[in-house]
Amino acid sequence: MSKMIRYFLLTYITIALFGCSHFCGNNNDVLFQTSTFNALLEGVYDGETSFHDLKHHGNFGIGTFEGLDGEMIELNGNFYQVKSDGKVYSVNDSMKTPFAVVTSFEPDKTLSLDKPMNYSQLTQYLDNLLPTKSIFYAIKIEGKGKYVKTRSVPKQNKPYPRLVEVVKNQPTFEFNDVEGTIVGFWCPKYVEGINVPGYHFHFITKDKKSGGHLLDCQLENAKIEIDYTSRFYMILPEGGEFHKANLSGDKQGEMNKVEK
Repeated sequence: MSKMIRYFLLTYITIALFGCSHFCGNNNDVLFQTSTFNALLEGVYDGETSFHDLKHHGNFGIGTFEGLDGEMIELNGNFYQVKSDGKVYSVNDSMKTPFAVVTSFEPDKTLSLDKPMNYSQLTQYLDNLLPTKSIFYAIKIEGKGKYVKTRSVPKQNKPYPRLVEVVKNQPTFEFNDVEGTIVGFWCPKYVEGINVPGYHFHFITKDKKSGGHLLDCQLENAKIEIDYTSRFYMILPEGGEFHKANLSGDKQGEMNKVEK
């Protein structure tokens, strides 16, 4: 079956299940995801979805690249690749991702953060802003940080190691007095294994030159925007290593190691 036929088949199924307003632009509160986080933990890094296709599902998101070649950020419809040197590179349409989460960002809640907060305080503050823990949230935070710490991951070669092994030697980057944007999501507990429960953030500097997976921060002031997202749509790889991977079992410990 060709990719074009599969795309239109998925479109038809989506419209049948959720109605035309879900897929045709009248309601953009859809979280689109390719593959599962447990597959990434197991070392399934082959790209399945092109960025040409991914951009049709949202203008805001995070993920990675084929071969685990760095951290992906989508902001205002533009994709950015933060490689293991901490620098940002351009992304062309033909590049592929093994795991990504995107949405059409339309904030439902906007507020200003006018007091210093570290990462722990920030997530506690955000917890109090979420009206329910049963849906998804896309979160954008723009402002100035007294301190920001990020990481990226180096491109891997086959046979791919598991993600928990890769992050043992992950390069980290520290920024002081930096302006930029935090891009990410909050996911409910029941999607454990499919996505990352709780917060998952990436960061990119205002000049779009540096960034990575957010590990820590000390924000001074910021604008917070939250998009309530009540619909979830996922596509899975059709074969290859994904079909051979062990996606069962409790992987919470490994998830905590690779996310922090």
